[in-house]
Amino acid sequence: MNGAVRRRPVLSALLAAGLLLSAVAWLRGAEYDEQYTLFLTGRVVRPTWPAGIITAAEVRELQAAHAGFVAIARDLRATDVHPPLYFWTVAAWRRLVGDSLFAARLASVLFSAVTLSLVAAIARSAGIPAVPAVLLTVGCYGFAYTGAIARGFALAQMLSVAGIAVLLGAERRAGRMLGAGTLLGAATFANYLAAFVAGAAMLHAVVARHAGAWPRHPRLAGPNPAITAKGSLLIGFAVWLPADLSFFLAQRQSRIAQFAPFEPVSALGRLGQYAAANLFGGLPLYVDGIVRTFVTIALSLFLVGLIALTVRRWRHIATPETRLLLALAVVAPPIGLLLLGLAFHNTPIELRYLAFATPFLGLLLAAALPRHICHAVLAVQAIALLGLTTRPETIQPACATAIAAASLVGDGVVLLPHGNDGVGIVGAFAVEAPPTMRLLVIGREATAAQVRASVAGYPRVVLALLGQDADSRATLPVMRQAFTYPCWRAAGDGFNVLAFDRIHGEECSSRASR
Repeated sequence: MNGAVRRRPVLSALLAAGLLLSAVAWLRGAEYDEQYTLFLTGRVVRPTWPAGIITAAEVRELQAAHAGFVAIARDLRATDVHPPLYFWTVAAWRRLVGDSLFAARLASVLFSAVTLSLVAAIARSAGIPAVPAVLLTVGCYGFAYTGAIARGFALAQMLSVAGIAVLLGAERRAGRMLGAGTLLGAATFANYLAAFVAGAAMLHAVVARHAGAWPRHPRLAGPNPAITAKGSLLIGFAVWLPADLSFFLAQRQSRIAQFAPFEPVSALGRLGQYAAANLFGGLPLYVDGIVRTFVTIALSLFLVGLIALTVRRWRHIATPETRLLLALAVVAPPIGLLLLGLAFHNTPIELRYLAFATPFLGLLLAAALPRHICHAVLAVQAIALLGLTTRPETIQPACATAIAAASLVGDGVVLLPHGNDGVGIVGAFAVEAPPTMRLLVIGREATAAQVRASVAGYPRVVLALLGQDADSRATLPVMRQAFTYPCWRAAGDGFNVLAFDRIHGEECSSRASR
């Protein structure tokens, strides 16, 4: 009975976290990158859009088919830069739960709920307050964001934290270490960047002071079981390397220009910005002028204070081996991204990549912070998470643009830029649009005259000005130019949209003759 009573606050925290992540998954608008998940697992990874009109419902139908594991692997090798484990998992999940974007997001919510359960288990075994550890982790903007979108971060996070939980188990035996290494390796087969946390675990196994004192397994032969246990950790991880490499080498030429060239000063500035955003979100973006400056400075000082307090309380955090592993897991993603950028001469620094550190950051903060400061952090995080679901500054534009277009289009047609891959912009807009809305996808090579000819017979057009990648930004001027023409006139505007009505008869002739 006492055990059940002690577990009740943790279970309540986990339930609250699950509800929060489900709410984020439900409320947040469709995103560019999620559409690749839906199309890939829906069997048409790169649709060829027709030159004529389609409806939003027809786009969704392409996302609702079911691809097999072999087809997913083949398409991934040809078109993307990710390993297949997440896509295989979510393909099976969509067969069971449903084909909607929300259904796909619920898989990430489930993975994140398991991750938080593992955070609670690590906290209890390490003498860290479990409820604050869970709440501080889910309160991290980066964790809540990646834990509620239809991408592979949440699955990789779950496997990484599971590997660390096994690694921190009481008995450092070869079998347990093999299991830990296997989980860490599996995480990289869900997302390559999970290798950062795995690298932290390998480094910890080498430098941990207790390593030479690991107990001898009863069946373990040889004079040094610690070395054998470390070898087991490495073997478990290495089992996954051939599979990782088989995909990575095939994909290495994909998205070469995805990131800006590497520049040390700007990379460090971007790293600091996103590291803070991982904990506190985009709060400065929600205000303007001098208030934004004040909020930025206040949050920066608050973050520095949290780091200083954690350093001051360092010797009181769990055991030396546990706090070392947690610290390595926190710093591994930012350091890894810098090294990756240096090696490939680009800047692959994104909030979602840094989110791999958040469970371990939550554990360290829960161990180091006094209760009143912990409450202050949670209060700031709560405001940031409210913005995650409500503020346009941190929500991609598909949903608001579709709502604005629906209010203007009437019997007309909505024009969308094709974008780099024809997936992210078109798919996200169609998910948010009414099923019967007529859409026309405009390619980068289209001329203004071709755009006008493609809408012959429609009394109104609405331009969805979604410039989310290089190709779409290049297409938008042509879309505008097509209707700065005598026989069309402006008919309204809204969030990312412009409407134009066709002019007939004498007025058109009069305008054309001017």
